Amino acid sequence: MALLLDQDGALHQQVYRALRAEILSYRLTPGERLPSTRALAKSLRISRNTAVLAYEQLLAEGYAQARLGSGTIVAPKIPEEWATSTLQSKGWSAARPSEPHLARAGTRALSIARQRKIGWDLNPPHLPFDFRFGRPAFGDFPHAVWCRLLGRRARRASFRDLDYGPPEGRGELREVLAERLRRLRGIEASPEQVVIVNGSQQALDLIGRTLVDPDDRVLIEEPHYLGARSAFLSAGAHLIGAAVDQDGMQVPNPNSQGQVPRLVYVTPSHQFPTGVVMPLSRRLELLSWAAGANAFVVEDDYDSEYRYEGRPVQALAGLDQRRVIYVGTFSKLMFPALRLGYLVLPKLLVAPIVACKAIADTGTATLEQLTLADFIGEGHFERHLHRSTARNRVLRGVLLQAIHDNCGTRAEICGANAGLHLLTWLDHPNGARVDDVERKAAKLGVGLYSVAPYYFKPPERTGVLLGYGPLREREIREGIKRLAGLLV
Repeated sequence: MALLLDQDGALHQQVYRALRAEILSYRLTPGERLPSTRALAKSLRISRNTAVLAYEQLLAEGYAQARLGSGTIVAPKIPEEWATSTLQSKGWSAARPSEPHLARAGTRALSIARQRKIGWDLNPPHLPFDFRFGRPAFGDFPHAVWCRLLGRRARRASFRDLDYGPPEGRGELREVLAERLRRLRGIEASPEQVVIVNGSQQALDLIGRTLVDPDDRVLIEEPHYLGARSAFLSAGAHLIGAAVDQDGMQVPNPNSQGQVPRLVYVTPSHQFPTGVVMPLSRRLELLSWAAGANAFVVEDDYDSEYRYEGRPVQALAGLDQRRVIYVGTFSKLMFPALRLGYLVLPKLLVAPIVACKAIADTGTATLEQLTLADFIGEGHFERHLHRSTARNRVLRGVLLQAIHDNCGTRAEICGANAGLHLLTWLDHPNGARVDDVERKAAKLGVGLYSVAPYYFKPPERTGVLLGYGPLREREIREGIKRLAGLLV
């Protein structure tokens, strides 16, 4: 028998696929006797064991039958819908598949995913001087310590550790997080109010699915984090932008008419993307308005640990634990691939959020949670954070000086006191707009990222986000020097 093998994968799989194709095309007819495994092996110059494995798969899937005294035959009846000749006779093989009917949620998600390419690309092309924001310095992370702790947890893992974990997260991690948040962020919450999630994006998705009905209004900063925008739009929310000034999101007038938002999303400790910090007076004003509107406040505290000047302002969740949903993540503090974040919830929201999470993923990876609990509890996290903050402070100074030396008055910096990025507004010497700055910079090997996608209505000025966490000092200086060449 002459068979054409596709050279893809294991040899017995190639033989199986070739025989199946012969059967489905009726070149091997129903009831026809197949060659013996010995004859097939000799014909194809393969081992007999390989031929046996191919026949066993054909038998298991119903394409062939074993007859006592007659060897192996093609199954007497092959379902018509699987036969190539039948499909071709009906014209199905050449027809273009029809578009699937999607639910509204699926349609919204697909539309949002297609729009992500304009400003939320998590893996853009690598450039020599890449100012991509939101990344820590991976080389600073104590990788050897983490691997040692992970290995220790793996070696000591019990059957319980290998089983499904609680959807709300392991108690060991929730306890150390509750203690740390009480000590450093002023949040007096019990471990039962802490829910472990697969990064802050899942946290936002859970909040949207639990609290937002289609067409509900959600108040969001303008400009804002695209991940939050995507999560709430996916839930069917009608987003209302609240302008950001030098003190953060402007609080709506308590007497304003119209439908009141069900939810407010805010990044008060380091507004994304402008970098401004909301002072205590504005925080209290926001909480007072939310109480009057009976709205929940989502506080995304994505990188407030990196603060370089002044004392941290108390978290919103530390001021009002009945109304504020606190979102934290380790992607900026450790490494994004860890995919661990957490929610601190008002007590009444714990059960519904945990129920939604159980449906979504039945629980977050256990060994990583336990390792992180050890990493925090044994002091490694605080030491790592101290070193990273000191290094970032130096890099921030290098970036500020490079912008000053090379760009002068053609660049205006916003929000330089915290986080891992700067928002920088660029101008030509004559005050004109800098067009297509990302493409022009990429030709020079410089990765720049426009702030425009983070607005509902793009700003009139050219703004770029300059991340500096993973860069070296010389890379920052050279990258800004090349950027300055675009402003002449």
